[in-house]
Amino acid sequence: MTETPTPRPPLNSLRGLLPFLRPHRPLLLCWLVALALSSSATLMLPVAVKYMIDQGFVAGSSVDRWFALLFAVAVLLALATAARFYFVSLLGERVIADLRRTLYGHLLSLDQAFFERTRTGELLSRLSADTELLRSVVASSMSVALRSGITVLGSALMLAVTSPRLALFALLGIPLVILPMVVSGRRVRGVAKDSQDRVADANARAGETLGAMHTVQSYAREDYERERFSGAVQVALGTARKRIRLQAMLTAVVIVLVFGSITAVLWIGAQDVVAGSMTPGTLGQFVLYALLGAGSVGALTEVWAEVQRAAGGMTRINELLQERSVLSLPAHPAGLPTPVRGEIRLEGVRFHYPTRPDVAALDDFSLSVAPGETVALVGPSGAGKSTVLQLLLRFHDPEAGHILLDGHDLRTLEPASLRRHVALVPQDPMIFGASARENIRYGRLEASDAEIEAAARSAEAHDFLAALPQGYDSELGERGARLSGGQQQRLAIARALLKDAPILLLDEATSALDSQSEHAVQQALERLMQGRTTLVIAHRLATVLKADRIIVMDQGRIVAQGTHAELLAQGGLYAELARLQFDH
Repeated sequence: MTETPTPRPPLNSLRGLLPFLRPHRPLLLCWLVALALSSSATLMLPVAVKYMIDQGFVAGSSVDRWFALLFAVAVLLALATAARFYFVSLLGERVIADLRRTLYGHLLSLDQAFFERTRTGELLSRLSADTELLRSVVASSMSVALRSGITVLGSALMLAVTSPRLALFALLGIPLVILPMVVSGRRVRGVAKDSQDRVADANARAGETLGAMHTVQSYAREDYERERFSGAVQVALGTARKRIRLQAMLTAVVIVLVFGSITAVLWIGAQDVVAGSMTPGTLGQFVLYALLGAGSVGALTEVWAEVQRAAGGMTRINELLQERSVLSLPAHPAGLPTPVRGEIRLEGVRFHYPTRPDVAALDDFSLSVAPGETVALVGPSGAGKSTVLQLLLRFHDPEAGHILLDGHDLRTLEPASLRRHVALVPQDPMIFGASARENIRYGRLEASDAEIEAAARSAEAHDFLAALPQGYDSELGERGARLSGGQQQRLAIARALLKDAPILLLDEATSALDSQSEHAVQQALERLMQGRTTLVIAHRLATVLKADRIIVMDQGRIVAQGTHAELLAQGGLYAELARLQFDH
């Protein structure tokens, strides 16, 4: 996401939590009941104290029952408060769990263009830091705010009942308390969102660096990256300091105004007690209600700051939830024939990557691939070879032209349905931080252990996997850190073998293999390609020689096609590529 200033988040952004609260209505009701009991018990305490003072010390009156009443109210308060805490905490955990699941599922539905322009670290920050902030609001601040609000209103009502005259004086001080909260609210919200944005920036920078430690350390750039991260943290700290300073000033002003008003009102009440127009118990009751109300106002100011921050977090989450894939999903997806034949046609395709709108990745590109045919795409870097594979997987849609599979335009197909019939072996395979068995099973989740082992044997991966400490159940580390590059590639080939899809896309699939295993893996790939439509991006001579047809690409266009011998005879770009890349 960009770092340009964004509008201050409105409090109504928290309405985005309502859909996640609705499924938990019974828990919400239990919390509200416990909250009502807790607040009622709190408001009963000053009344119990009044009777204890006025009646308990009167000659001939039993003080025991008034203390018993006070203790009973305290027990009710304790039980109701414990129940309130339990229900609201559980509610917060469930709501945020649902929010995280929804947000993560939504991210998985977005297209590749979104992930090309968005940093992974920032997404992780929104999934973790922002949702954790909302959990705190739902599980704590929301309860405190409602409880404090009820207590403030109840205390105000009881102050009026206890002494209308003193309550009127107290009422005059309320605008002094509310005004700074309202005035500072918008500014605190804006600073809170800026603070969270800067934290996300720091997280994104750290995530990027940690994911590229091989490059960082090979260039000895540890000090440079340390300074870069320190700078990002310093910016985040500066923004947080500004937010904290605003919140601290607001809290101090409100507390001074509240207790200043209470002190003035109590001084008037003390004069009434001395004059005999008010009993000590009544003044004690008034004092307690005043303290309860003041304490609740103080709690509201602190909660108000948390709510401001949560509004900023929810705004950032809403921005993600409002993101939509640019891929148009058909209302009534077409169904592919069974079995899929694998006939591919690209007709007059033009495409620009969203991140590179000034350069055409493909320009008026047309290609037909017959079912079961193996076609090799060759050409210099940036010729558009990988783009063809990206479009066939429908990671992007072309701006002009059509791409058809078995006569069906890819736009009429549901993307997941299309991709189930395509197996990809990329140049840089993704190895998950799981066991070798689970990494291979990713190709077909219902595969048996025997099928997994058979795929590994075909990909020449069985021997090194079996030699691991726990064999196929060995954890491979983040991004397959426990495997060499060639071993990671063979694991990816095993995954594609297991998928057993009718269309195979090989993006330099043998580039990371050592010479010892290349021949065996090449044989495995040839077995895999039999009867399948295969598009190969390759610089290795063996793969190109085995292809039924070679397509030579340059600047997003086809400049020549034919067999290896035919293209060599023609000269031109392919002959130059063969001389530079193959003849050794």
